[in-house]
Amino acid sequence: MPTKMESEEELAIGSKIRELRQKQRLTLQDLSSRTGLSTPLLSQVENGHVMTPVATLLKIARALDVGIAWFFREEEKEVKVGLTRASDRKKFHRRPHHDASGIGYTYELLETRKSRKHIDPLLVTFSVMEKKDMVFYSHKGEECVYLLEGELEFRTPDDLELLKPGDCLYFDSDVSHAFRAVGAHPAKALVMIYTGGKG
Repeated sequence: MPTKMESEEELAIGSKIRELRQKQRLTLQDLSSRTGLSTPLLSQVENGHVMTPVATLLKIARALDVGIAWFFREEEKEVKVGLTRASDRKKFHRRPHHDASGIGYTYELLETRKSRKHIDPLLVTFSVMEKKDMVFYSHKGEECVYLLEGELEFRTPDDLELLKPGDCLYFDSDVSHAFRAVGAHPAKALVMIYTGGKG
């Protein structure tokens, strides 16, 4: 069965962030201090006005002591073993009124049942874009990228690598990094993000 295409608003990620923040009796300023993200940005995220990049969602999840799967789950019950069927996966995409700049990819969280885990497995589709449009991100943890399709450019302030199908890249996520698909078609990769936190 095909993957469900859902937007951030349909998944109510912003509302879930607000609910968890308020449950922990944190203000937007408290969350800003914990994440290093501005309060206006956090407000926009909570109100569903911006699409949340993975790096931003990881910072918010870590600050709230959960994994990013917590924002995608439908059940409150925590499980020891999580199995997400292919037909139950949700593809995260931009709504028409969201600014596409600064994202450059869509992603599917491959496992959504176990919300408290140290590794987040994602299937990421990277868009073809110009070098000048690349946006650099950094966050705590480590990443492993296994390229499935297309050609993918990986950049840091000091390095430039071109990945082809079958190539595997591993790096510390606190290094400022950016990706873009090159060539005529998007690139698709299996991405494993280790957060190293309690989430």
